[in-house]
Amino acid sequence: MTINKLLKSQGAAVAAVVLILIVIWYLGAAVLNAPFQRDQNERTQQTQTSGAFIEATLNQKRPVLPAPHQVLVEIWNTTVEKRITSKRSLVYHSGITLSSTMLGFVLGTLLGITLAAAIIHVESLERSLMPWIITSQTIPILAIAPMVIVVLNAIGISGLIPKAMISTYLSFFPVTVGVVKGLRSADPMQLDLMRTYSASTFQTFWKLRWPSSIPFLFTSMKVAIAASLVGAIVGELPTGAVAGLGARLLAGSYYGQTVQIWSALLSAAFLAAMLVTIVGVADKAVRRRMGIAR
Repeated sequence: MTINKLLKSQGAAVAAVVLILIVIWYLGAAVLNAPFQRDQNERTQQTQTSGAFIEATLNQKRPVLPAPHQVLVEIWNTTVEKRITSKRSLVYHSGITLSSTMLGFVLGTLLGITLAAAIIHVESLERSLMPWIITSQTIPILAIAPMVIVVLNAIGISGLIPKAMISTYLSFFPVTVGVVKGLRSADPMQLDLMRTYSASTFQTFWKLRWPSSIPFLFTSMKVAIAASLVGAIVGELPTGAVAGLGARLLAGSYYGQTVQIWSALLSAAFLAAMLVTIVGVADKAVRRRMGIAR
């Protein structure tokens, strides 16, 4: 492979960005952790060379910003070195968060498709319902999550369902907007042809509008599943949950374990990437099956 081809390849571009981010991360960790290390050296009257000082800033037990290698070691210790059933395992906590994420994603997708179909077929709903759907997303999720938890707990609903409801709230919006656009993307000439054939509303929807919306649906689902994961994590915060990635973030915050916080954040990012990738694979499979060019 020539240098030009290597530079143009997607893998090389991603690797270059990751390398730059890691370098910036190390520099940031050294700068932010330096004041504490300097204070420690003054208290112990210890003199360090520049190299030893930088090494010390990157290996503190409770750093302001942990170095990448500290986070990777923590992830290794809490995944490979721990049993999946252990409450100190990130795999265990990821599974708890994933369950509410998937339930919220499924409910949000179904709700979004239902609302989109209703908006397409009932003209008054676009003027009456769509503005409220858009307005609902302007309210910060951190303000809504505690209210949802309190209300559902008051009627005896707790555990998985409240977190799934918050995920549903975040995930239904992109699906609704995307599917509305997709259902309207059907060729007008084909719509006229369906009317010529005296096709019913359901037949037009199922035979023409729905297939036309599939590319828009999967694009929206990629956004929705990532939003659903955010909702599940946020839903764990006001409940004082003892399990889930949100619980790991809370525990790390309470005890000043920044390495634990960052390991949970990276685990959440990895989980989101895997979920989006799975939706992307399903998208390609459906498009191939339907003969839709990408």
